[in-house]
Amino acid sequence: MKTRVATAIAVIVILLSLCSTFKPSSAESSASSYQLLDRQGENPAYTLNVVVPENLLQQYQEMSHRLSTLTDFTRFVTPYALKPIADCLRQIYPNDEEFVNGALMITHQMTYIETKQGKYPAETLVDNQGDCDVFSSVVASIIKAGGLDVVLLDYEQQNHMNIGVHLYSPPENARVEVYKITNNNTDFYIAETTGGNWTRGWRVGECPDNMKNVDAKVLTLENVEQISPGQVSASFKKLDDSQLSLQIWPPITLEQTTVTFRGSLTPTVPNENVTIYLGISGFPWTILSTVQTKPDGTFEYTWKANTSGIYAVRASWTGTNTYAGSTTETVTTTVIPLILGALIIVAIIAVIVAVIAVFASRRTRNNSLSVVEPEPPTFSQP
Repeated sequence: MKTRVATAIAVIVILLSLCSTFKPSSAESSASSYQLLDRQGENPAYTLNVVVPENLLQQYQEMSHRLSTLTDFTRFVTPYALKPIADCLRQIYPNDEEFVNGALMITHQMTYIETKQGKYPAETLVDNQGDCDVFSSVVASIIKAGGLDVVLLDYEQQNHMNIGVHLYSPPENARVEVYKITNNNTDFYIAETTGGNWTRGWRVGECPDNMKNVDAKVLTLENVEQISPGQVSASFKKLDDSQLSLQIWPPITLEQTTVTFRGSLTPTVPNENVTIYLGISGFPWTILSTVQTKPDGTFEYTWKANTSGIYAVRASWTGTNTYAGSTTETVTTTVIPLILGALIIVAIIAVIVAVIAVFASRRTRNNSLSVVEPEPPTFSQP
Protein backbone atom coordinates (compact mmCIF):
# COMPACT_ATOMS: atom_id res chain seq x y z
CA MET A 1 0.00 0.00 0.00
CA LYS A 2 2.79 2.43 0.89
CA THR A 3 4.42 1.77 -2.45
CA ARG A 4 1.21 2.58 -4.32
CA VAL A 5 0.73 5.85 -2.43
CA ALA A 6 4.31 6.86 -3.08
CA THR A 7 3.96 6.05 -6.76
CA ALA A 8 0.78 8.13 -7.01
CA ILE A 9 2.49 11.11 -5.39
CA ALA A 10 5.43 10.81 -7.78
CA VAL A 11 3.07 10.73 -10.78
CA ILE A 12 1.27 13.86 -9.54
CA VAL A 13 4.59 15.68 -9.19
CA ILE A 14 5.59 14.75 -12.73
CA LEU A 15 2.25 15.91 -14.15
CA LEU A 16 2.46 19.22 -12.33
CA SER A 17 5.96 19.79 -13.65
CA LEU A 18 4.62 19.51 -17.19
CA CYS A 19 2.27 22.45 -16.56
CA SER A 20 5.12 24.97 -16.79
CA THR A 21 6.83 25.16 -20.15
CA PHE A 22 8.30 27.80 -22.42
CA LYS A 23 5.46 30.13 -23.39
CA PRO A 24 6.04 32.69 -26.15
CA SER A 25 3.50 35.38 -26.82
CA SER A 26 1.36 35.15 -29.91
CA ALA A 27 2.52 37.25 -32.84
CA GLU A 28 -1.06 37.67 -34.02
CA SER A 29 -2.38 40.91 -32.55
CA SER A 30 -5.39 42.91 -33.65
CA ALA A 31 -4.88 46.50 -34.79
CA SER A 32 -7.42 49.30 -35.25
CA SER A 33 -7.08 52.97 -36.17
CA TYR A 34 -9.18 55.95 -35.08
CA GLN A 35 -9.24 59.52 -36.36
CA LEU A 36 -9.16 62.39 -33.89
CA LEU A 37 -9.97 66.06 -34.33
CA ASP A 38 -7.67 68.92 -33.44
CA ARG A 39 -8.10 70.78 -30.16
CA GLN A 40 -10.62 73.10 -31.76
CA GLY A 41 -12.74 70.05 -32.57
CA GLU A 42 -12.98 70.96 -36.23
CA ASN A 43 -10.46 69.11 -38.45
CA PRO A 44 -9.07 65.55 -38.43
CA ALA A 45 -5.51 65.93 -37.21
CA TYR A 46 -4.39 62.65 -35.63
CA THR A 47 -4.57 58.92 -36.26
CA LEU A 48 -4.52 56.81 -33.13
CA ASN A 49 -3.33 53.23 -33.71
CA VAL A 50 -4.43 50.68 -31.11
CA VAL A 51 -3.14 47.10 -30.91
CA VAL A 52 -4.68 44.42 -28.68
CA PRO A 53 -2.26 41.53 -27.98
CA GLU A 54 -3.82 38.17 -28.83
CA ASN A 55 -3.13 36.67 -25.41
CA LEU A 56 -4.74 39.64 -23.66
CA LEU A 57 -7.80 39.26 -25.90
CA GLN A 58 -8.01 35.56 -25.05
CA GLN A 59 -7.80 36.39 -21.36
CA TYR A 60 -10.97 38.48 -21.59
CA GLN A 61 -12.71 36.06 -23.95
CA GLU A 62 -12.34 33.34 -21.32
CA MET A 63 -13.89 35.47 -18.57
CA SER A 64 -17.59 35.53 -17.69
CA HIS A 65 -19.81 37.65 -19.95
CA ARG A 66 -23.03 37.10 -18.05
CA LEU A 67 -25.28 40.03 -17.17
CA SER A 68 -27.43 38.79 -14.30
CA THR A 69 -27.89 42.07 -12.44
CA LEU A 70 -27.50 45.73 -13.27
CA THR A 71 -24.28 46.02 -11.30
CA ASP A 72 -22.69 43.37 -13.56
CA PHE A 73 -22.20 46.11 -16.18
CA THR A 74 -19.45 47.64 -14.04
CA ARG A 75 -17.40 44.43 -14.38
CA PHE A 76 -16.74 45.32 -18.02
CA VAL A 77 -14.97 48.58 -17.21
CA THR A 78 -11.21 47.86 -17.42
CA PRO A 79 -9.19 51.09 -17.04
CA TYR A 80 -5.81 49.44 -16.49
CA ALA A 81 -5.95 47.52 -19.77
CA LEU A 82 -6.81 50.70 -21.74
CA LYS A 83 -4.48 53.13 -19.95
CA PRO A 84 -2.09 53.45 -22.94
CA ILE A 85 -5.02 54.91 -24.93
CA ALA A 86 -5.72 57.43 -22.19
CA ASP A 87 -2.03 58.37 -22.08
CA CYS A 88 -2.02 59.07 -25.82
CA LEU A 89 -5.17 61.19 -25.62
CA ARG A 90 -3.67 63.18 -22.75
CA GLN A 91 -0.70 64.06 -24.98
CA ILE A 92 -2.92 65.96 -27.40
CA TYR A 93 -5.85 66.87 -25.12
CA PRO A 94 -4.44 68.10 -21.77
CA ASN A 95 -7.75 69.79 -20.96
CA ASP A 96 -10.21 67.45 -19.21
CA GLU A 97 -13.16 68.39 -21.40
CA GLU A 98 -11.15 67.92 -24.60
CA PHE A 99 -9.82 64.62 -23.27
CA VAL A 100 -13.36 63.29 -22.69
CA ASN A 101 -14.46 64.40 -26.15
CA GLY A 102 -11.44 62.62 -27.62
CA ALA A 103 -12.45 59.38 -25.89
CA LEU A 104 -16.00 59.76 -27.25
CA MET A 105 -14.66 60.09 -30.81
CA ILE A 106 -13.33 56.52 -30.61
CA THR A 107 -16.68 54.79 -30.06
CA HIS A 108 -18.43 57.25 -32.40
CA GLN A 109 -16.42 55.55 -35.18
CA MET A 110 -17.64 52.04 -34.27
CA THR A 111 -20.60 50.23 -35.81
CA TYR A 112 -23.72 50.01 -33.67
CA ILE A 113 -24.94 46.41 -33.29
CA GLU A 114 -27.15 45.06 -30.50
CA THR A 115 -25.39 42.62 -28.17
CA LYS A 116 -27.05 40.24 -25.72
CA GLN A 117 -24.11 39.62 -23.40
CA GLY A 118 -21.54 41.90 -21.86
CA LYS A 119 -18.37 42.69 -23.74
CA TYR A 120 -14.97 43.72 -22.48
CA PRO A 121 -13.31 46.80 -24.03
CA ALA A 122 -10.42 44.75 -25.44
CA GLU A 123 -12.95 42.68 -27.38
CA THR A 124 -14.80 45.77 -28.58
CA LEU A 125 -11.58 47.36 -29.84
CA VAL A 126 -10.98 44.23 -31.92
CA ASP A 127 -14.56 43.87 -33.21
CA ASN A 128 -15.12 47.63 -33.62
CA GLN A 129 -18.81 47.15 -32.99
CA GLY A 130 -21.27 47.01 -30.13
CA ASP A 131 -24.22 48.79 -28.52
CA CYS A 132 -24.73 51.49 -25.92
CA ASP A 133 -23.55 49.59 -22.84
CA VAL A 134 -20.57 48.13 -24.72
CA PHE A 135 -19.47 51.56 -25.95
CA SER A 136 -20.05 53.03 -22.48
CA SER A 137 -17.66 50.45 -21.00
CA VAL A 138 -14.94 51.44 -23.49
CA VAL A 139 -15.22 55.18 -22.95
CA ALA A 140 -15.60 54.85 -19.17
CA SER A 141 -12.44 52.71 -19.08
CA ILE A 142 -10.43 55.31 -21.00
CA ILE A 143 -11.74 58.25 -18.97
CA LYS A 144 -11.17 56.53 -15.62
CA ALA A 145 -7.65 55.57 -16.75
CA GLY A 146 -7.14 59.25 -17.53
CA GLY A 147 -7.80 60.18 -13.91
CA LEU A 148 -11.39 61.44 -14.02
CA ASP A 149 -14.38 60.28 -11.98
CA VAL A 150 -16.92 58.60 -14.24
CA VAL A 151 -20.16 56.62 -13.74
CA LEU A 152 -22.40 54.47 -15.90
CA LEU A 153 -25.94 55.78 -16.37
CA ASP A 154 -28.70 53.23 -17.01
CA TYR A 155 -32.07 54.40 -18.38
CA GLU A 156 -34.37 51.45 -17.73
CA GLN A 157 -37.46 52.83 -19.48
CA GLN A 158 -35.48 53.83 -22.56
CA ASN A 159 -33.40 50.62 -22.55
CA HIS A 160 -30.28 52.73 -22.93
CA MET A 161 -26.95 53.41 -21.24
CA ASN A 162 -24.43 56.23 -21.43
CA ILE A 163 -21.99 57.76 -18.95
CA GLY A 164 -21.59 60.71 -16.65
CA VAL A 165 -18.25 62.49 -16.18
CA HIS A 166 -17.28 64.75 -13.31
CA LEU A 167 -15.57 67.95 -14.49
CA TYR A 168 -14.44 70.74 -12.21
CA SER A 169 -16.20 73.28 -14.41
CA PRO A 170 -19.15 73.03 -16.83
CA PRO A 171 -18.27 72.03 -20.43
CA GLU A 172 -17.51 75.01 -22.64
CA ASN A 173 -17.65 73.29 -26.03
CA ALA A 174 -21.17 71.88 -25.80
CA ARG A 175 -23.28 73.14 -28.72
CA VAL A 176 -26.57 72.91 -26.84
CA GLU A 177 -27.79 73.26 -23.28
CA VAL A 178 -25.53 71.37 -20.86
CA TYR A 179 -27.09 68.44 -18.97
CA LYS A 180 -25.85 66.80 -15.82
CA ILE A 181 -26.92 64.38 -13.11
CA THR A 182 -26.02 64.74 -9.43
CA ASN A 183 -25.02 61.78 -7.29
CA ASN A 184 -23.76 62.08 -3.70
CA ASN A 185 -23.40 65.84 -4.13
CA THR A 186 -21.19 65.39 -7.19
CA ASP A 187 -22.17 66.65 -10.64
CA PHE A 188 -21.68 64.27 -13.57
CA TYR A 189 -22.08 65.70 -17.07
CA ILE A 190 -23.84 63.50 -19.59
CA ALA A 191 -21.65 61.91 -22.29
CA GLU A 192 -23.35 59.93 -25.08
CA THR A 193 -21.12 57.15 -26.42
CA THR A 194 -23.18 56.11 -29.47
CA GLY A 195 -23.47 57.91 -32.79
CA GLY A 196 -22.12 57.30 -36.26
CA ASN A 197 -20.92 60.78 -37.31
CA TRP A 198 -17.75 61.10 -35.27
CA THR A 199 -16.74 64.53 -36.61
CA ARG A 200 -20.04 66.01 -35.38
CA GLY A 201 -20.76 63.48 -32.64
CA TRP A 202 -22.01 64.04 -29.13
CA ARG A 203 -19.77 66.06 -26.82
CA VAL A 204 -19.65 65.89 -23.05
CA GLY A 205 -22.59 67.84 -21.62
CA GLU A 206 -24.82 67.21 -24.64
CA CYS A 207 -27.77 64.89 -24.05
CA PRO A 208 -30.13 63.13 -26.51
CA ASP A 209 -33.67 64.53 -26.33
CA ASN A 210 -35.24 61.27 -25.18
CA MET A 211 -32.82 61.06 -22.22
CA LYS A 212 -33.52 64.55 -20.90
CA ASN A 213 -35.31 64.86 -17.58
CA VAL A 214 -35.72 61.10 -17.13
CA ASP A 215 -34.60 58.94 -14.24
CA ALA A 216 -31.28 57.16 -14.58
CA LYS A 217 -29.68 54.59 -12.32
CA VAL A 218 -26.15 55.63 -11.38
CA LEU A 219 -23.58 52.84 -11.36
CA THR A 220 -20.38 53.92 -9.63
CA LEU A 221 -17.02 52.38 -10.54
CA GLU A 222 -15.05 52.10 -7.32
CA ASN A 223 -14.73 48.33 -7.55
CA VAL A 224 -13.80 47.86 -11.21
CA GLU A 225 -10.88 45.72 -12.31
CA GLN A 226 -7.69 47.18 -10.88
CA ILE A 227 -5.09 45.05 -12.69
CA SER A 228 -5.24 42.98 -15.85
CA PRO A 229 -2.41 40.71 -17.03
CA GLY A 230 -1.42 43.04 -19.84
CA GLN A 231 -2.37 46.24 -21.63
CA VAL A 232 -3.24 47.35 -25.14
CA SER A 233 -0.73 49.40 -27.13
CA ALA A 234 -1.49 52.86 -28.49
CA SER A 235 0.52 55.23 -30.65
CA PHE A 236 0.12 57.94 -33.28
CA LYS A 237 2.43 55.89 -35.52
CA LYS A 238 1.85 52.54 -37.17
CA LEU A 239 3.18 49.81 -34.90
CA ASP A 240 5.20 46.75 -35.86
CA ASP A 241 4.71 43.42 -34.09
CA SER A 242 6.80 42.21 -31.17
CA GLN A 243 7.10 38.93 -29.31
CA LEU A 244 7.65 38.22 -25.64
CA SER A 245 8.55 34.87 -24.07
CA LEU A 246 8.41 33.63 -20.48
CA GLN A 247 9.58 30.50 -18.69
CA ILE A 248 9.72 29.44 -15.04
CA TRP A 249 12.30 27.36 -13.20
CA PRO A 250 11.74 25.25 -11.26
CA PRO A 251 8.13 24.52 -12.16
CA ILE A 252 7.66 22.92 -8.73
CA THR A 253 9.27 24.12 -5.53
CA LEU A 254 8.84 24.20 -1.76
CA GLU A 255 7.72 27.09 0.40
CA GLN A 256 10.43 29.56 1.38
CA THR A 257 12.48 28.76 -1.74
CA THR A 258 13.03 30.84 -4.87
CA VAL A 259 11.58 30.67 -8.36
CA THR A 260 13.25 32.31 -11.36
CA PHE A 261 11.30 33.88 -14.22
CA ARG A 262 13.21 34.30 -17.47
CA GLY A 263 12.19 35.60 -20.86
CA SER A 264 13.17 37.59 -23.89
CA LEU A 265 11.82 40.37 -26.07
CA THR A 266 11.93 40.28 -29.86
CA PRO A 267 13.02 42.57 -31.44
CA THR A 268 15.97 43.08 -29.12
CA VAL A 269 15.27 46.31 -27.29
CA PRO A 270 17.33 47.06 -24.15
CA ASN A 271 16.17 48.95 -21.04
CA GLU A 272 12.47 48.30 -21.69
CA ASN A 273 10.11 47.70 -18.78
CA VAL A 274 8.51 44.25 -18.70
CA THR A 275 5.74 43.78 -16.14
CA ILE A 276 5.35 40.39 -14.45
CA TYR A 277 1.86 39.56 -13.19
CA LEU A 278 0.98 36.97 -10.57
CA GLY A 279 -2.40 35.33 -10.05
CA ILE A 280 -3.78 32.57 -7.84
CA SER A 281 -7.20 30.95 -8.04
CA GLY A 282 -9.90 33.02 -6.37
CA PHE A 283 -7.87 36.23 -6.25
CA PRO A 284 -7.36 39.06 -8.77
CA TRP A 285 -4.13 39.50 -10.71
CA THR A 286 -1.40 41.53 -9.03
CA ILE A 287 1.78 43.12 -10.34
CA LEU A 288 4.66 41.07 -9.00
CA SER A 289 7.45 43.23 -10.39
CA THR A 290 8.66 45.35 -13.28
CA VAL A 291 12.05 44.42 -14.70
CA GLN A 292 14.16 45.88 -17.48
CA THR A 293 15.42 44.06 -20.53
CA LYS A 294 19.17 43.55 -20.89
CA PRO A 295 21.17 44.59 -23.98
CA ASP A 296 20.34 41.24 -25.60
CA GLY A 297 16.60 41.67 -24.93
CA THR A 298 16.40 39.11 -22.13
CA PHE A 299 15.02 39.70 -18.66
CA GLU A 300 15.08 37.80 -15.36
CA TYR A 301 13.41 38.01 -11.98
CA THR A 302 13.77 35.87 -8.84
CA TRP A 303 10.77 35.46 -6.56
CA LYS A 304 10.66 33.89 -3.10
CA ALA A 305 7.64 31.61 -2.76
CA ASN A 306 6.36 32.17 0.76
CA THR A 307 2.91 30.60 0.42
CA SER A 308 1.91 27.30 -1.13
CA GLY A 309 -0.43 27.10 -4.11
CA ILE A 310 -0.55 26.91 -7.90
CA TYR A 311 0.38 30.33 -9.26
CA ALA A 312 -0.38 31.72 -12.71
CA VAL A 313 2.26 34.03 -14.17
CA ARG A 314 2.26 36.33 -17.19
CA ALA A 315 4.63 38.93 -18.58
CA SER A 316 3.66 41.98 -20.62
CA TRP A 317 5.36 44.79 -22.50
CA THR A 318 3.35 47.85 -23.56
CA GLY A 319 5.56 48.63 -26.56
CA THR A 320 7.04 51.83 -27.96
CA ASN A 321 6.17 54.33 -30.65
CA THR A 322 7.58 51.82 -33.13
CA TYR A 323 6.59 48.42 -31.79
CA ALA A 324 3.28 47.16 -30.46
CA GLY A 325 3.33 45.61 -27.02
CA SER A 326 3.05 41.91 -26.32
CA THR A 327 1.67 39.64 -23.60
CA THR A 328 2.76 36.07 -22.94
CA GLU A 329 0.50 33.12 -22.37
CA THR A 330 -0.04 32.01 -18.78
CA VAL A 331 2.57 29.73 -17.26
CA THR A 332 2.24 28.11 -13.85
CA THR A 333 4.44 27.29 -10.92
CA THR A 334 3.44 24.98 -8.07
CA VAL A 335 4.60 25.82 -4.54
CA ILE A 336 4.35 22.80 -2.25
CA PRO A 337 3.88 23.10 1.53
CA LEU A 338 6.94 22.08 3.51
CA ILE A 339 5.09 19.24 5.23
CA LEU A 340 3.90 17.83 1.90
CA GLY A 341 7.42 18.17 0.52
CA ALA A 342 8.70 16.13 3.47
CA LEU A 343 6.06 13.47 2.81
CA ILE A 344 7.05 13.30 -0.85
CA ILE A 345 10.71 12.84 0.10
CA VAL A 346 9.75 10.12 2.54
CA ALA A 347 7.59 8.51 -0.14
CA ILE A 348 10.42 8.58 -2.68
CA ILE A 349 12.81 7.05 -0.15
CA ALA A 350 10.19 4.39 0.59
CA VAL A 351 9.93 3.59 -3.10
CA ILE A 352 13.71 3.30 -3.42
CA VAL A 353 13.91 1.08 -0.33
CA ALA A 354 11.03 -1.07 -1.61
CA VAL A 355 12.68 -1.48 -5.01
CA ILE A 356 15.99 -2.44 -3.40
CA ALA A 357 14.20 -4.89 -1.15
CA VAL A 358 12.41 -6.49 -4.09
CA PHE A 359 15.65 -6.97 -6.03
CA ALA A 360 17.43 -8.30 -2.95
CA SER A 361 14.59 -10.75 -2.29
CA ARG A 362 14.64 -12.02 -5.85
CA ARG A 363 18.38 -12.49 -5.75
CA THR A 364 18.22 -14.45 -2.50
CA ARG A 365 15.44 -16.62 -3.88
CA ASN A 366 17.39 -17.33 -7.05
CA ASN A 367 20.42 -18.33 -5.02
CA SER A 368 18.39 -20.75 -2.87
CA LEU A 369 16.87 -22.42 -5.89
CA SER A 370 20.15 -22.93 -7.71
CA VAL A 371 21.14 -26.64 -8.25
CA VAL A 372 24.43 -27.80 -6.80
CA GLU A 373 26.04 -30.58 -8.93
CA PRO A 374 27.28 -33.54 -6.76
CA GLU A 375 30.98 -34.30 -6.93
CA PRO A 376 31.86 -37.68 -8.53
CA PRO A 377 32.79 -40.45 -6.04
CA THR A 378 36.41 -41.32 -5.51
CA PHE A 379 37.73 -44.91 -5.08
CA SER A 380 40.84 -45.90 -3.21
CA GLN A 381 43.07 -48.84 -4.19
CA PRO A 382 42.98 -51.82 -1.80
